[in-house]
Amino acid sequence: MSGRLVIVPTYNEIENIDKIVEAVLGLPIKIHLLIVDDGSPDGTGARIKKLQSIHTRSLHLIERHGKLGLGTAYIKGFQWALEKGYLYICEMDADFSHNPSDLPGLFDICENGSADVAIGSRYISGVNVVNWPMSRVLISYFASVYVRLVTRMKVRDATAGFVCYRSEVLEAINLEKIKFKGYAFQIEMKFKAWKYGFRIVELPIIFTDRKEGTSKMSGKIVSEAIFGVIGLKIGSWFKSYKRA
Repeated sequence: MSGRLVIVPTYNEIENIDKIVEAVLGLPIKIHLLIVDDGSPDGTGARIKKLQSIHTRSLHLIERHGKLGLGTAYIKGFQWALEKGYLYICEMDADFSHNPSDLPGLFDICENGSADVAIGSRYISGVNVVNWPMSRVLISYFASVYVRLVTRMKVRDATAGFVCYRSEVLEAINLEKIKFKGYAFQIEMKFKAWKYGFRIVELPIIFTDRKEGTSKMSGKIVSEAIFGVIGLKIGSWFKSYKRA
């Protein structure tokens, strides 16, 4: 079994699924890919099952009933990965906003011992975002500024969804108690990894907005992130972050 796993959540990604599977599994390093599909009505899950006949050992699928949220999809994937014994677990989007060619670098920095959490960061070397309207760039950028001010966590891209974790990090974080489902999920995971004393490193990437399919962003997701950060900070005052 490969020690590396990429988790990709999907909901109506039929335009992208063939290409993302081939791009990830065609990389020059050994990787397994887990798709967590939320009952996509466009047939994404059925298409993945057909692709499994080609990638019999490296492509895996978890099917869920209904759109249950990005955060819960990743939690399900993380739990599956730990049960199966994967050592390095990376999360990414299905829409090519995260370039699969950046995966080897994220895995390598965790495998060589330089980091426990490796973030594909849009803001560690300027603002590296393509095809976003300026309003969305500003919301995303200043969301991370806001997170740094409130939490004191020195992460430039706190809402990044392109992240590699060593399994020890996911084991230390109580995944059952992760509260948030949208942008705040990404912040909460990084915040708890930081509070547990794990080493977080950001690698520069170029983020390109989706060309196929429909964005899942909503005002509810943004507001969850804004108000959730304050709750994370206050809650941390009453919790001991000691590794077992």
